[in-house]
Order: sequence, then structure tokens, then C-alpha cells
Amino acid sequence: MNRILAGLALALLSIPALAQGWPTKPVRLVVSLGAGSGADIGARLYADRFTRMWGQPAVVENRPGADGVLAINAVIQAKDDHTLLWGPTSNFVAHPYTLEQLPYDPQELVPVARITNTVVTIAVPPALGANSLKDLFAQIKAQPGKWNFASATTNTDVVMVAFFKSAGLDVQKVSYKDTVSALNDLLENRIQIYGAAYAIVRTQAQAGRVKLLAITNKQRAPGLDVPTVSELGYPQLDFDGLVAIFAARSSGLSDAARDRIAADVKTVAADPQVAERLQATAQINNPGSAAELAANMKEQTAQLDAAAKQAGIERKLK
Repeated sequence: MNRILAGLALALLSIPALAQGWPTKPVRLVVSLGAGSGADIGARLYADRFTRMWGQPAVVENRPGADGVLAINAVIQAKDDHTLLWGPTSNFVAHPYTLEQLPYDPQELVPVARITNTVVTIAVPPALGANSLKDLFAQIKAQPGKWNFASATTNTDVVMVAFFKSAGLDVQKVSYKDTVSALNDLLENRIQIYGAAYAIVRTQAQAGRVKLLAITNKQRAPGLDVPTVSELGYPQLDFDGLVAIFAARSSGLSDAARDRIAADVKTVAADPQVAERLQATAQINNPGSAAELAANMKEQTAQLDAAAKQAGIERKLK
């Protein structure tokens, strides 16, 4: 009997061990945007909590550039179930419209968990004197050929290009390797419109060096007194930033580990301190499972396809 009881006790003790089998070493969170971006701030906040929960360091590694391709390939090439991609889905949902060839296999990206909705702002230099989107667009129509814009992700690029074309506005896209360079050029009026996460422009906006005309999200952001594009009469610019975690299929990350990560994301999101700090950078807690993330991405793709069709933008990848 004692042997049986001892065996049962050992079996019971082994259940948590099996459930906690992942991670067994430090976890890399490869962020597709640079330091200071909304995705980066969120990743570092979660990494701190994950480190405590997992008993292994969760390390943030920024790999900005090439519209997310550098980060995506870093994760795929690692072939390691402890290397995860963290970033906006818009980095790669729009790649078929911007790249002649995909330098990665899209089937390699496996949804793991939804994290947050990033609030995306439309920012301009105060020197323009535009107090609303209506003012801005009137200036563009009155002085065609002198306007440039940038955005932090491809999806935002396509939505904005589609809107400018359909509205007959002459605005040229300028590409940047990192978000800081684009912001600096906005401050110097070398670009006049910047579609970027509030986290990127927040400090300069609070200092009065950048003016926020609208946010592209469907709903107003808590703690941020800025109207939505739909409120202002431009629903074509509506776009919700979505930040999520992905793994490489070839990494062999188990379904159990994916479920655990998604569950741990929900646990962290329920922490009032986390919600408060995210809100300070206009990120909205929106944890979800891999299935929910996949459904959101399907919706984003449909929205993007509709916007591109309206503007006559063709897919480069069929």
C-alpha cells in the first residue's frame, strides 16, 4: 500500500512538471519594430511578467527593417521552439501587395496568441496649421505635388495609399528602415503625414511638436482625447492595429506550449498595472487564442483586399 501511495504521489507531482515542460531555456521574443514602438513597449512589459511566470528569462530582441521580413526570417531560421515573433500582423498581411517575391514561406508562420490592439494615429507637423483631417486634405488639394507620408507598417501603407488615390489626393509614400527616422523627418517637415502607433509620437505630441489629427481605430482610445477617422467622416482610413505572437512551424512548438502561452498572455493582461501601463501608450489589452488571432487576420486580409481593389492597387504576388 505504501508503495502504491508513493507511486500516486509521484504521478501527481509529475503532472505539473509535464504541464510546465515548456520553456526549458531562455525565450527570445523577436520584435519586428524598433525600440520605443508600441509593440516593443508591450513586449518588454510582458517579457518581465513571463520571466517570473516561466522561471526562464524572456528576452526581447529588436529586429526592425524590411517591413518585418528581418524579424520573420530570424524566427523561421532559428528552428527553435523558444524563439517567437512578436509584432503587428500588418507587417506581413500586406506583403502580397508590396513584395514581388516573398523571402519567406508564409506557411511557416503559426499563430500563437493575440496580445493588444495598438492605437494608430495620424500625425502632422503643427507648422502646417491643419486642425483636422478636413483641413489637411483641403491643403493637399490646393497644393498638389508637395506632400509626403510614411507609416510604421505595410497594412497602414496600403490603407492610406488606397484612401489618397480614391480621394484624388497627390501624396507620395516615403519608406524608412525605422520609426525614429520617420518621426525626425516629420518634425523637420520633410514628411507631412505619419501614420504610426501613439507610442512612437507620444512624447513629441505631448510637447506640442507633433499634432494628432485622428486615430485609425474603430473606437476611441481610453485616456486619449483624439477622434477616430470614422467620427471625422473618413471610414476608409479605419484600421485597428493588432499585435500578436507567432511561431515558426518548423520550430516544432507543441500545441500544448501554444495553449500555455495564450493562457499566460490572458493572465498578464488581467493585471491592472499592465493594463494601466499599456493604456499610457494607447495600447488596448485584447488577449486571445491562436484561433481568434487567425480569425482576426482573415478579417484584416479581407479589409486590405477591399481597400486595394477600390484604389486599383494590384497584388504583386498572385
